[in-house]
Amino acid sequence: MNKKLCIFMIVIFALLLNGCQKNEDIPKKEDIKDMEESEEEKIDSIKESMINMTMEEKIGQLLIVGIEGTAIEENTIELIEDYKVGGFILFSRNINDEHQTLELLNSLKKANSNNDIPLFLSIDEEGGRVSRLPKSFEKLPEAKKIGDINDKDFSFKYGKILGERVKSLGFNMDFAPVLDINSNPKNPTIGNRAFGSTIDVVVYNGLEVMEGIQSVGVVPSIKHFPGHGDTSIDSHLDLPIIDKNLNDLKEFELVPFKRAIDEGADMVMVGHMLLADVDADNPSSLSKKVITDVLRHDLKYDKVVITDDMTMGAIVKNYDIGEASLKSLKAGSDIVLICHGYENSKKVIDTLKKAVEDGDITEDEIDEKVYRILKVKDKYRLNDEKVKYANIEKINIETRKILDKYIK
Repeated sequence: MNKKLCIFMIVIFALLLNGCQKNEDIPKKEDIKDMEESEEEKIDSIKESMINMTMEEKIGQLLIVGIEGTAIEENTIELIEDYKVGGFILFSRNINDEHQTLELLNSLKKANSNNDIPLFLSIDEEGGRVSRLPKSFEKLPEAKKIGDINDKDFSFKYGKILGERVKSLGFNMDFAPVLDINSNPKNPTIGNRAFGSTIDVVVYNGLEVMEGIQSVGVVPSIKHFPGHGDTSIDSHLDLPIIDKNLNDLKEFELVPFKRAIDEGADMVMVGHMLLADVDADNPSSLSKKVITDVLRHDLKYDKVVITDDMTMGAIVKNYDIGEASLKSLKAGSDIVLICHGYENSKKVIDTLKKAVEDGDITEDEIDEKVYRILKVKDKYRLNDEKVKYANIEKINIETRKILDKYIK
C-alpha cells in the first residue's frame, strides 16, 4: 500500500514539474530585464533615503552658500538647522590660519550633526593667484606653469597636492581645475589660471589635475563651462558676450569639458557668459539651451551641474537673485552657488519654496537634482567627522619635493 502511494506521488510530482516547464510559464528575457531593473530600484539606498526627506531638506541640498566671518555665527546655524543647506564655500575673508580654519570647518560639521546628509565644504584652490588657504601652505605655481611643463605625471601630482591641501583642513570639494582655453590675450579673469591657449595643453594637463584631486577623495568641480577663455569682460563685474556658433564651440571651447566628462567628471560649474548664437536671451548659467541641450544632451553629461557664484555682477546687475536661481535650476542646473550674503541665501530658498507650492517647479524635478547630489556625496563617502589635526609640514615637504623635481 505504501509502495503504491509512493509511486502515485512520484507521478504527480513529474506532471507538476513538466507543467512548470511549459513555454508560456518561462519568463521572457524582456520580463527578466524588467524584473532586474525593478530590483535595482528597490535596493537603491539613495532613493530610499530620499523617501523620508522633507521638501525643506531637498531644497536645502540645492544650495552651497558663503558665510561672512571667521567663526560660526547665528545666521550660519540657522542656514544649517532651519534651511538644511547642502554645503558651504569659504573665502580668504573666512580664513586666518590653519587652526582657525580647522575649527571653523569642524564647527560647521558639528552644527550639521543632527542632519542626515553631510555638507559639501568647498573652496577655490587652483594654485597661483587663486588660493584661499592659509599662508602656511607652500605657494603653488599657476596653471599656466603646469601647462608649460606639460608633463602628465607632474600634472597628476599637482592635482593630488591640491586635494591633500584642502582635505587636510576638512574641505571635501575644490572648485578646480580650470578647463578654459585662454585664447583671448585681453581676457581679464582667466589668463594664467588656464593651463594654456591650445586644446591639447588644456586637455592633457587639466584632466590629470582633475584625477589627482579625485585620487585623495576630494570632489573636483571643472570650470567654467562652456568656456570663459575668449572673453574680454570679467563676469564678476558684468556679463561677457561670446559671438561664436555652436559648431565653433564644439570644435574648441567645449573639447576639454567633453573629454573630462568622458573621464568621469562628477561636477561641472557653469559660468556666466552669453553665447549670443546659442541663446541670445539668457546667460549660460540660466540657459536651458546651454545646460540641458548642449551639456546634458550633446555632451551626454548626467552628473552634478553647479552655477558660478550667483551674486556676481553678471547676474545681480541684470536679475533678481531668487528668480535667477529658480531659472537656473529649471534650465538644468542642480546647485546654485550663493557666495555672499545671508539674505541672498534666504531669498533663494524662499523663492524655491514658493515655486514648488505654485507648481513652477515640480517635486520630481527637485528629486532628480537631489538624487544626483546625494550620489556624489555617497561616492566620495562624505561625512561630518571632525578633522583633529592638519599635518601641513608633511604636505609642504612633499610639495617642495615635487616642485624641485619639475620646476628648475
